[in-house]
Amino acid sequence: MGTVNAAARWLSWMAAVTALLLLPPRSQAHCDGLDGPVVKAARAALETGNLNHALIWVRKGDEPELREAFTRTLGVRKLSAESRALADSYFFETLVRIHRAGEGEPYTGLKPAGRDLGPAIPAADAALEKGSAGAVVELLTHAMHAAVSGPFEAARSKRGFRPDDVEAGRAYVEAYVRFLHSVERMHQATQGGASEHSEGH
Repeated sequence: MGTVNAAARWLSWMAAVTALLLLPPRSQAHCDGLDGPVVKAARAALETGNLNHALIWVRKGDEPELREAFTRTLGVRKLSAESRALADSYFFETLVRIHRAGEGEPYTGLKPAGRDLGPAIPAADAALEKGSAGAVVELLTHAMHAAVSGPFEAARSKRGFRPDDVEAGRAYVEAYVRFLHSVERMHQATQGGASEHSEGH
């Protein structure tokens, strides 16, 4: 009887995981990746039997759901190699989904390992591993310089318009406003106005 119940749960989880995997990708975030920190924490929890590795990625109010998923996963993954793989995927999906919901972000399925995440996220992870933010500061300094220098040069080059050339004056005002807005956005970002996971992150 227990084997029948386990098989039924296995089939229902397989259907759920399949449905989740077929969801169309809408955003790309670091925590969604199979090689990301959330799935790494899930793997550690399953290998050690210690859910605390994964609990740090969810809000306290979401603990019961994750605990239940963990218990079910541990039970099913003992049945066979196929059951283990499916149960592990189910737990990865559950943890990432709950984590994303806690951030107010949609869950769009697990993303493959080895994706191009751009330079910023790998640099941030590497900085924590090395214990130094120097490379990240340099990366962001270059990025901010590139983002500001273009609008600055455009505004500077249009500044010397003749007072009776209204069209040239308007072109300057347009470039001036664009430059000011770019500076303002950069400043807001440095003050914590930007969210890591708003990239969709």
